[in-house]
Amino acid sequence: MRFYRLLAQHILSRQAPPDLRAAVVLLPNYHAALPLAQALSSVSGALLLPQMLTLADWAQSLPLIVQPDSQRIVALYQALRERRWFPDADLWSLSRELLTLMDELTRHYVTLPETSEEFARQLAEAYQARSGQAMQFEARVVHELWYAMASSDDLDASRACQQRLAQLARQVDCPLYVLQTCDPDETETRFLQACRERVEVTVFDLRAMVAAEPDCALLACALQQDGRSADLLSTAAGFKPDAALGGRLRLFGAHGMEQEAQAADVQIRRWLLEGRQSIAVVVQDRLVARRLRALLERARVAVQDETGWTFATLSVSTVLMRWLEAVQGDFYYQDVLDLLKSPFLFAENPAQRKQAAYQFEQLVRKHGVVAHLQDLIAVAGLHAPELVQPLVRLRQAARLLANNHLPLAGWLHALHESLEILGVVQGWQQDAAGQQLLQLLALWRDELQSDTSGKYSYAEWRRWLSQQLDLNTFRDVSVDSPVLFTHLPATRWRSFDAVLLLGCDAMHLPAPANTGQWFNDAVRATLGLPLSGKQQAQVRDDLLGLLAMNDNVLVTWQDRRDGEPNLLSPHFEMLRALHLLAFGDDLMDTELGGMLEKAQVRILQPAIDNPQSGMPRPVVTPELIPLRISPSGYNSLVACPYQYFARHVLRLNELDEVREELDKRDYGTWVHEVLQRFHTEIPLLNDHPDAEQILRRISDEVFADALAHDYLAQAWLLRWQALIPAYLDWQRDNEEAGWRYQAAEQPIKLEVSENLLLSGRIDRIDVRVDDAAVTAVLDYKTQSAYALKNKLKEPGEDVQLACYAQAAGAGAAAFVSLEDDTVLAVAPTHDITVLALDNLERLKTIFEQLHSGVPMPAHGAEKACAYCEMQGLCRRGEWEEKQERGLRTEDRVDAGEMHG
Repeated sequence: MRFYRLLAQHILSRQAPPDLRAAVVLLPNYHAALPLAQALSSVSGALLLPQMLTLADWAQSLPLIVQPDSQRIVALYQALRERRWFPDADLWSLSRELLTLMDELTRHYVTLPETSEEFARQLAEAYQARSGQAMQFEARVVHELWYAMASSDDLDASRACQQRLAQLARQVDCPLYVLQTCDPDETETRFLQACRERVEVTVFDLRAMVAAEPDCALLACALQQDGRSADLLSTAAGFKPDAALGGRLRLFGAHGMEQEAQAADVQIRRWLLEGRQSIAVVVQDRLVARRLRALLERARVAVQDETGWTFATLSVSTVLMRWLEAVQGDFYYQDVLDLLKSPFLFAENPAQRKQAAYQFEQLVRKHGVVAHLQDLIAVAGLHAPELVQPLVRLRQAARLLANNHLPLAGWLHALHESLEILGVVQGWQQDAAGQQLLQLLALWRDELQSDTSGKYSYAEWRRWLSQQLDLNTFRDVSVDSPVLFTHLPATRWRSFDAVLLLGCDAMHLPAPANTGQWFNDAVRATLGLPLSGKQQAQVRDDLLGLLAMNDNVLVTWQDRRDGEPNLLSPHFEMLRALHLLAFGDDLMDTELGGMLEKAQVRILQPAIDNPQSGMPRPVVTPELIPLRISPSGYNSLVACPYQYFARHVLRLNELDEVREELDKRDYGTWVHEVLQRFHTEIPLLNDHPDAEQILRRISDEVFADALAHDYLAQAWLLRWQALIPAYLDWQRDNEEAGWRYQAAEQPIKLEVSENLLLSGRIDRIDVRVDDAAVTAVLDYKTQSAYALKNKLKEPGEDVQLACYAQAAGAGAAAFVSLEDDTVLAVAPTHDITVLALDNLERLKTIFEQLHSGVPMPAHGAEKACAYCEMQGLCRRGEWEEKQERGLRTEDRVDAGEMHG
């Protein structure tokens, strides 16, 4: 508040209290109004305050008709499209860049030469290069479009602002007091110069005020001079003790993004416990800010966000863009599924939408229809009748967007009608961001209503809309919290109870200078535009003001990024170096680091006491224990109990993937069907010399449907056809050995205990010619014989054949390898009868243990984990790392005790 007190004393020395209404105070933002009013009252007591407002709002008080940017960018787009200068470019983005350049030229009163040739010569001199074809083209583009836009009678926002300020300067009749932290732009400078000709203008430059304060001497030296000193040692020696910053500013270097977010989370919660009512988080790194916000919200700490988020990143826009993508992509299943999962779709009936999303996902996974709305409706009519009505609703809405070319306003009108049919408008009306988006769409529709000359394709309109969503920001003003996320320019002349500067590495602070899309600094200097260094100087000035006005600041950055050293911002690096030389303190916050380390030790303590404690070990309540198990489920239980728990107890079995291309699983399914039909038609090969022709005919019939939809099926068919002679040879050898085909695809059920049933399906059962009581179970595998032998190497590791043998009462069992141009039966090396009994007894024992409360640990071997879809739930890598770190901590503790 001391700087505001200085302001108040100066104003009161010029204005006679108690009535200050004859003066105008121009603020950088309205947050400065309250502390200034409090300072004036504390110095003089009760009084009538001066008029306090921002220059932008003062200018807006004068009415002018202004052409909106939406109309201007459309005019630029049409000009570029007509001239065909950039046939392959994104003209909407290019139009936006050109509009930004033209606004900058206007704001700085730049007048281009009368001809493009003269402008090209001016550019060549600035570039210090010969005027070639490319430079002449650049000059022609800017020059021609500049004069085309400038010739319009309509006022753009920049010219309107200049006219308003010029009119204000002619009317002003009271003294002005201006609060600044950095140099004003050209428009503001000219306005203040004009005002000085009529009234007294007093500028309070925070930079000069900071430099005059003894306790800010080091700040001013490090930031205002940017550390440019011939001798840092002599500079540091000149600071007095009251310039030390150790009690006001600390730095924390984190070992990665997660630790930086955790450190910020811990510090903010410490400040809240201390009773601080205004905590500013000045964000430099948006990724860290996202993570910090998640941590705070998990701790039920609400966050105000002055920066906001672009509409393109919000869920209200996601449903919009998914809808447009679905229409453009002929309702590709992933777009439709994302659309159905949005809570804004069919908002009047959420239960219907959820049911439709579930049914649609099951439909495409089971039946493989991946696109075309009409095909999806047809398949739904056969297999999911309740899904037809939601899909028909999508078709009805899509018809409104079926035009080839429309004006932008026409597309926006059709979009609104389609969203009303889908219930999205109703959903948006119940959401703060949705309400703002509806207002924006209506605003754009009204602004562009007069533009009927240009028509745009669906793709052109979509690109325009996507850019508009990316340029507009949503701010949630309903949140009231002591924790505020903001950006550096918004902190001008503001004081907080505590400030956290987040993500202050050299990459983010200062941000890379924007030198302009079209011109470098040499050309900008020639034209009279500000150089790239001005933006960085403004950042430095804002940072100085923030640090000077706040007495409790923590600065965080990642000292390592992706395993590599990551430099602190040069502003704070210079500050740290000067402070270390002057006072022997590098400003590093070791206390916060110690707190994080202690918290980590507490988290790891159970792992120290019990190295296995990090491993998931759920205990299943009896009512959740499955009553049925398949051989594949039994294999999962043996490989990893936790995997079985996740798949079959929690029922998180991975859904079948939507296979847009054929793969080996399809091949295996077709081969199984071919062999089932073949052996049903020809149980004995010796009776049919034409067996190969019959097998090839059946193969063609089975593969026919796949061939009609996907040419890749031909490759799988050729692969199988090449194996047919080898299969027939193996089948004849099998028959000569005394075996006969009996049945295929036989369901099995075996009661393991009172509350457990083993069920499955056997690919094939053979029987002995000389003894019908002797049977064998065979399981076709499109795997190599080597892989199958490894699978059966350890008895009990793979339980499939043993389960089938026990259920069928078979005396033999084998996998039949259909791979590598050979067909070979691979049987277990141990007696199948003994193996079957042992497996059944083990299964019974395991389930008895589950009923008695034995946990299900995640102790699968690495090969079982390699392709396990439950890795995200198990998080083996994370808890194994914690165990290792916990054991290392235990070793350090033991070593310390031994040393002691």
